[in-house]
Amino acid sequence: MADKPTFNINEAHQHFSVEYFNKAWEYIEKSSRRSEEDNLNMLHTAIASLWHWSQREDVTAENLAVGYWQVSRVYNLIKQPHNARTYGLLSLKYADGLDPFFKAYAYETLARAEMQCNNRVIMMVYLDKAYKMLELIENEEDKQVLKKDLETIK
Repeated sequence: MADKPTFNINEAHQHFSVEYFNKAWEYIEKSSRRSEEDNLNMLHTAIASLWHWSQREDVTAENLAVGYWQVSRVYNLIKQPHNARTYGLLSLKYADGLDPFFKAYAYETLARAEMQCNNRVIMMVYLDKAYKMLELIENEEDKQVLKKDLETIK
């Protein structure tokens, strides 16, 4: 049997959920300069972040919607659209009832996955839903960031 840890488990989950989310984001922003090793590290840190979020006592639907979205985004970036779709659908599930911003980004990542699969009809359905959510977002900065991301889906 394992020894009892000498640290607070919930504090560890709080630390690593945020630490790994930010680390994954650094890899995401690295864009075209990512190596294969960077891609694996980006994927592992995004999944680790999501797992730590899911273990936190204070986890919310918003945390999970964002965590699943980040993993979906990573899978889109490393050209694994089927995995991106799986995590995008989970993001959408947790975004239900949240601010339209979160639902819009779930649709964004799903549209991106369908674009990679060359499923143009389904891609357009998700893209249309994302644009409808965009209209409901009140924060102008959030609106512009999302709009810019949506414009990259063709």
